[in-house]
Amino acid sequence: MWIDTHCHLDAPEFERTLLEVIQSAAEKNVQAILLPAVKAGDCQHVREIAKEYSQLIPGLVYTLGIHPLYTNQAQEGDIAILEQEISQSLTDPRFVGIGEIGLDYFVEGLDLHKQEYFFNAQLDLAQQFQLPVILHVRRSQDIILKALRRRKIPGGIAHAFNGSFQQAEQFIELGFKLGFGGAASYERALQIRRLLTDLPIDSIVTETDAPDIPPAWLREEGLAFNEPVFLPRIARELALIRGVSETDFAAVVWRNAMQALPRWSALCADKGLLSGVG
Repeated sequence: MWIDTHCHLDAPEFERTLLEVIQSAAEKNVQAILLPAVKAGDCQHVREIAKEYSQLIPGLVYTLGIHPLYTNQAQEGDIAILEQEISQSLTDPRFVGIGEIGLDYFVEGLDLHKQEYFFNAQLDLAQQFQLPVILHVRRSQDIILKALRRRKIPGGIAHAFNGSFQQAEQFIELGFKLGFGGAASYERALQIRRLLTDLPIDSIVTETDAPDIPPAWLREEGLAFNEPVFLPRIARELALIRGVSETDFAAVVWRNAMQALPRWSALCADKGLLSGVG
């Protein structure tokens, strides 16, 4: 079985075809998907998606948070809303953590002070509820590491990781797994490929970030945008770069994701989902 640790099923690109998108992924043996919220107002929506499509993807789960790219439109009161939504979700086995949160120092036009305010406030919530976090880390590795060290947070996943090897080691020391996906399929992505090859294999998890981060072959084949159905093909390319068998890679990345997000592990165990390609 395959696992997608980062997939925006609530994105507008999937609005009209969500059932087909999820059915296609299920047919390719993608049995677990993590859907991260990006706005405080999206909490109910991602919760409903996880519940509605759980028969097709038994390991479909969600996290709640405010994405750094949406902080310009966020209000301070959204933190109180988020806290309430998190508290109410603790009894839902499909709720597994806080995210997508972080800092983006690449995209222009974002208020850096607002980004940092919402990021730190959400890290405080993660510490308060002792929940892992799904991190957006874009040209902000050192600042995020500094913020993490000031708190006791039970790890999580640094999604779409593209920092240095030394920064990767520091995230791993803090209990984080590192997400890899379609970006590694580009031959010019030398840094990402080096990380994928050299990092401890127990630090790696697979993701699509669909509908974003399209793999190299997507547009060549006339496809509109990334989808979770492509996760197995992406993962096979990652396994080839790593130099391990597809079966072994599937098993280890599943186990890694379960370690990063214990509530996800509990749900999958309850549903009888085992690691590996089956």
